[in-house]
Amino acid sequence: MRIIFMGTPDFSVPVLEALVDAGHEIAAVYCQPPRPAGRGKKDRPTPVHARATALGLEVRHPVTLKPTEEQAAFASLNADVAVVVAYGLILPQAVLDAPARGCLNIHASLLPRWRGAAPIHRAIMAGDARTGVCIMQMEAGLDTGPVLLRNATEIGASETTGTLHDRLSDMGAGLVVEALTRLDDLTPEPQPEVGVTYAHKIDKGEAKVDWARPAAEIDRQIRGLAPFPGAWTEIGGDRVKLLGSHLAEGQGAAGEVLDDVLTVACGAGAIALTRLQRAGKGAQDSETFLRGWPVARGTML
Repeated sequence: MRIIFMGTPDFSVPVLEALVDAGHEIAAVYCQPPRPAGRGKKDRPTPVHARATALGLEVRHPVTLKPTEEQAAFASLNADVAVVVAYGLILPQAVLDAPARGCLNIHASLLPRWRGAAPIHRAIMAGDARTGVCIMQMEAGLDTGPVLLRNATEIGASETTGTLHDRLSDMGAGLVVEALTRLDDLTPEPQPEVGVTYAHKIDKGEAKVDWARPAAEIDRQIRGLAPFPGAWTEIGGDRVKLLGSHLAEGQGAAGEVLDDVLTVACGAGAIALTRLQRAGKGAQDSETFLRGWPVARGTML
């Protein structure tokens, strides 16, 4: 098929590669514009932009799709279908209607649960036992369109948003290729009205750990916010990101370090911190972290 691809972050890259490998013609790639990044604050292309350029594909990065001239340029591509995954802009109705077969969205949840911006984070933070990927026909509402295909996967007890992100990205790539192959035979299934939840964008204010909360909630917070934006606490007055954890045995005052391997008491139960990051340093496993910065038993976080 002749496809317009619309995506921006790392999550979208395997999908673009899968479409190219499957032999589809990519009419153009749409992504977010380059933005200042790094110490020099120079404009940096997005992961999709960089990969599309390497593949020799035309890249477009309008700030908005609302102007009629942008919509006309999109329609002039005469695409069979648009494949959208974590693009970052709302598609006006004229854009949704332009491809002959409409627009297909890859969404990283089992719709209608976790519509919205941060479905992977929210699934882990809520303690969901499983999640998955849906291929959805796009319409004007926020992730409300009928579902063509879905694939579920279990969420592991030590899973982070980072590891689940990569797994769901690969699942989505395979599933959308299957959907395009079977497009004439698939029956769109309207989403049920029961079970709708919204995955609101992560606020940095959610990242500070409140050790008075139960261990299970803090463990999910740490894993759900890893690697970005990263849950954090203060150790000896310094802010430290917490990027890995699991439930552990022990009890004490909330925030008290219970041993020499970073088991920490919570409001109920305890967790073991397994991966940490100091400001200006790389992420380290707890053993390496403690060699460089010992944290004594009885320290209060």
